[in-house]
Formats: sequence, structure tokens, C-alpha cells
Amino acid sequence: MTEFGDAAMTSKAWPFEEARKLVKRFKKAPPEKGYVLFETGYGPSGLPHIGTFGEVARTTMVRQAFEAISDIPTRLVCFSDDLDGMRKVPENVPNSAALQEYLQRPLSDVPDPFGTYDSFADNMNARLNAFLDRFGFEYEFVSSTEFYRAGKFDVTLLKCAEKYQDIMDIMLPTLGAERQATYSPFLPISPTSGRVLYVPMKNVDAAKGEITFDDEDGTETTLSVTGGAVKLQWKPDFGARWAQLGVDFEMFGKDHSSNSIIYDRICRKLGAPAPEHYVYELFLDGEGQKISKSKGNGLTIDEWLTYASAESLSQFMFQKPRTAKRMHWDVIPRAVDEYHQHLRAYPDQEADKQAANPVWHIHNGQPPKSDMVVPFSMLLNLASAASADDKDVLWGFIRRYAPDATAESHPGLDAAAGFAVRYFNDYVKPTKTYRAPDDRERQALEKLSEALRAWTAEADGDELQSLVFAIGKAAEFDPLRDWFKAIYEVLLGASQGPRFGGFIALYGVSETADLIDQALAGKFIA
Repeated sequence: MTEFGDAAMTSKAWPFEEARKLVKRFKKAPPEKGYVLFETGYGPSGLPHIGTFGEVARTTMVRQAFEAISDIPTRLVCFSDDLDGMRKVPENVPNSAALQEYLQRPLSDVPDPFGTYDSFADNMNARLNAFLDRFGFEYEFVSSTEFYRAGKFDVTLLKCAEKYQDIMDIMLPTLGAERQATYSPFLPISPTSGRVLYVPMKNVDAAKGEITFDDEDGTETTLSVTGGAVKLQWKPDFGARWAQLGVDFEMFGKDHSSNSIIYDRICRKLGAPAPEHYVYELFLDGEGQKISKSKGNGLTIDEWLTYASAESLSQFMFQKPRTAKRMHWDVIPRAVDEYHQHLRAYPDQEADKQAANPVWHIHNGQPPKSDMVVPFSMLLNLASAASADDKDVLWGFIRRYAPDATAESHPGLDAAAGFAVRYFNDYVKPTKTYRAPDDRERQALEKLSEALRAWTAEADGDELQSLVFAIGKAAEFDPLRDWFKAIYEVLLGASQGPRFGGFIALYGVSETADLIDQALAGKFIA
């Protein structure tokens, strides 16, 4: 094992911790199927959101960590539950009223409201695949509809009929009395209405592989459990799918955690070992509510990528998966800067630190070199101070700060400058609120302006920070952060901002003095 392999075997980074569980799982012998199977599930009931990306990205991180410490081949299956009935019409799709008549029809049988695909599920699945392909995820896509209707699930469905009472014995204690009276792990798809039915079974014939029930019109109906005429309730479906595919690892949100023991028991009852799990906390929108595909709250994939790189999104996903995260636009700048901080640190780190560094997991052990000579947060403040509508405006300041930098030599920085201008104009500018300084703040800002106009040394960020610090201290700001808060609110229209000495060095010493004078003249206050 290499030096890095040794570090990986002891690393506390969560992907390596999960990977070592899989190594232990196959310590005695490799899997009979010849590979370790990772799975991630997707419900195509609405537009894919960032949580979907997070699940695939995080599962890929565990897969990569496993491949770094094991020679066993791996596969990743992305499974779409598109045979599920449409329980409610999503709020964020066109022609939603026309979909009402298709409630409880399999998503793969519901018309596409966008009018571009054969079905609702086909559209959602295409969006998911396009997204995963865009970012180079290595995966195999499986449609539940195709899985059931092509007979790929038949062996396990017949075994579910055989183990029907065992599965009922697992499920019924978890249900209330009313649900117990009508519950069945099998959901027949009505031959007359095409709807997924939640009805009790009148008979389950394991020998014939058939179920009998009353259809919606009261007609006693018998269907084969194979070939897609019947699907499983979602909890039995989880465990049965694990058994059929031989899944070795799957992660899911906290809302599944109480059910994982049910999935495991059903999987084992069907003759297969349950996979390793990893439970992550849920994603929340700006109001602290759970993100929902049908509501469309929270950030979408495209929205994040309008303002930042995919790598910054992976950085956000890597950090503390077991902590609930707000998926709101204001988390983007920090994610960008943290990503580049880790990139810059990586080359000089020892192997154990590299194994814990997010960029190892984002780039599968081959992180690139950061070309962000200016932090994203600083670009945002430059855009604010310069009222920039074009990234070329920012490049005028960047070249002063880093004369050798060009858009061609620093493509990441160039892209970030464009992201920053877009982000500033869409999210920061509408919320900016400038205020007038009080008397003490005005006097201190006047002294700062005078000191900057008298500055003859090079524009060194550290020395300029010391100057700002000294003026605030002389003005007896206590705590001193009140001085910096005043600077940000009066000059930039925000309560937080960059390390101000670095901002001066980048924006320009005389330009910052002009900015102060304009603010003191009240030119920024509406």
C-alpha cells in the first residue's frame, strides 16, 4: 500500500470512514457478483434539485475512497422510481391543471407538461441524466418502469409473493390500525384506470405468482406480480431492490433513517445481505423548510451554476453531511472561497491532511492548481464598489493587483469574475442599504481618506490593514469590529465585507479615498 493508502486507511474524512466499512464487509471474500455496487435513488416527481446532485456526488466520493484502498471493481447505479404514482401535481411545472386527471398514474404514464418528451418521468429522467453527464459522473441509469416491465425484477417479485406474510409481519407493526386494515406490500396497477392502487389483497398465490384484489370499480381482479403489472410499496421496494441488484452501499436522507431497519429486514428476508448505509441531514431552503421537488423551493442546480462552479457545489456537499444545510443563494460565495482555500493548501500538505482535504474527494485525488489570486468575496465587493455590469471592469482592478494574470492564464479567475458580476447584480445589488455615518464614524473615515491620499508606499494589503486598524483604534471603537462594520455599511452598503486592507490594495488606494469621499457626501444614499 502506498503512503497515501496508509493515510486513507486511518483518515477521519467521512468518505474514507465509509469506504473502510466496505473493505471490512469483504474482508473474507470479494462479492460473488464480482464488484461492489453503489446505488443512489431518485424520485422523478419534480424537477431535479441540488439535493439530487448531493446524493450522487457524495456517493461518488465514497466510491472513489473505496477504490483508493481496494482493488475490487465498483459500479454505481442511479435508480429512478418512475413507476411510482404521481401523488400530487408539482407547483413548478407548466400546464399543471391538465395533470390533475393523472394523479396516481405511474409517472412514466403521465404526459410531459413541457411537451418535449413522451412522459413526465422521461423529461425528469432526461434532466437528471443530462446533469450527471455534464459533470462527468460515472454511473448507470436504471428506470424503475423498465426494470419492472422488462422482467428484471421478476425473480424478487415472485420471492416477495412467497414471503408475503413475512413481509407483512415486518410492516404491520410499523403502521396504525386503520392502515393495517388495508395495507399490502403489493400495489397493483389498475387494468382499467391505469392508476397505482393502494388496496388490500384478497389472495396472494405464491405458486402462481398472482395477487387478487378488488379494482376501483369493485371488480375482483387477478394479476401476475411479474412484468410490471404490480409494483411494490416504497418501503418493501427499497429492500427488494437491494436484494435484486445486490446493493452494497446506499446513502439517504434523515427522513429515511427510521425506516432503514425495515429496508434491511426485508432485504435479508429475501435472502440477501443488507447494504451499508450512510444517513445525511436534509437540505433546507432559505426559510429553514425542507427542500421539495414538487414545491421547487431551495436552489436549483442551474441556479447554483449560474453564479459559481460545480466544484464549489461539491465543496458544499462534502462538508458535514450530517449537519442540516440551508440551500440558499447566500451560501455560494463562502463555498467558492473555501474550495479555493483547500486547493491552495493541498500541495504542501502531508498525505494524512490531503486525505482529509475536500479537494481530494472532489477531484478523485488529482486536484488542479487554484488560479484564484483574488477571493470570490473580494470580487463581489469590487463589483459593488465599481457598480460593475461586466467582468472586464473587474479585470481592470485584478491586473493592477496581479499584473501577470490574464483571462487566458487564469481561466478559473476569469469565470469567477463573470460569476461575481452576475451574482452581485442579481442578489447583492437589490439588497444593498447604505447609511450615513455618525459623527465619530465620519471623523474616522475622513482621517482614513486623508491617510490614503498621503500614502506613498506600495499598496500592500497587510500594511493598509494596519493603517485602517490604527485609525479605528485611535477613534476608540470598542469593539474594533464596530469600526469595520461602519466601513462596510457606509461604503459598501452591507454589514459584512472583505479584509479591508486587501480591498484597498485591489481597488486602489486613491480610488478608495474617492469612495470614502463620495460616501461622506451622501452620494450612495437613495
